[in-house]
Amino acid sequence: MILPIIAYGSNVLKVKASPVDTEDPNLDKLITDMWETMYNANGVGLAAPQIGESLRLFVIDASPFAQDEDLAAEEVKFLKDFKWVFINPKMISETGEEWNYTEGCLSIPNIREDVSRKKEINIYFLDEQFKEQTLTLNGLAARVVQHEYDHIEGILFTDRLSPLKRRLLKGKLSNISKGNVNSDYKMRFLAKKTRK
Repeated sequence: MILPIIAYGSNVLKVKASPVDTEDPNLDKLITDMWETMYNANGVGLAAPQIGESLRLFVIDASPFAQDEDLAAEEVKFLKDFKWVFINPKMISETGEEWNYTEGCLSIPNIREDVSRKKEINIYFLDEQFKEQTLTLNGLAARVVQHEYDHIEGILFTDRLSPLKRRLLKGKLSNISKGNVNSDYKMRFLAKKTRK
């Protein structure tokens, strides 16, 4: 089932998510719904808080990045098959040089900005069969995982921008939180209403 994506301004996007109960009988359906929702919105990643579930869970299919003509052949091949469910992940390390890349977010439509992140990560998680996995990733695969991991930590990519850049985006972000934004997918706007 395609679910609405929670927009910037909602508290669920700003809190550290709770661990997933692997005995939860609804977990399979939640994961299926997350895939459907992500694909419907043309995303490459989706974290549970983005559909209103404050859980340490995200899904990634980085295959759209395999179309990037600037990438080395080996990275294209890797990204083409990079599709994972991350349950209760733990970031072990983030290393290497910082590098900038333009990021966007389904919860923050129509805003894209350069974000600086470390080049390589090491992450532990359970896959959808609850098998323990540890991956060492670099480049775009690492970046997509870092972006989604931030979501379960209550961090948005806009939080990683300079104070000046955040000030320049304040009006656009405020409009998103109020529902004054166009998107090609269904969204929910949960920002608290303030009385005048």
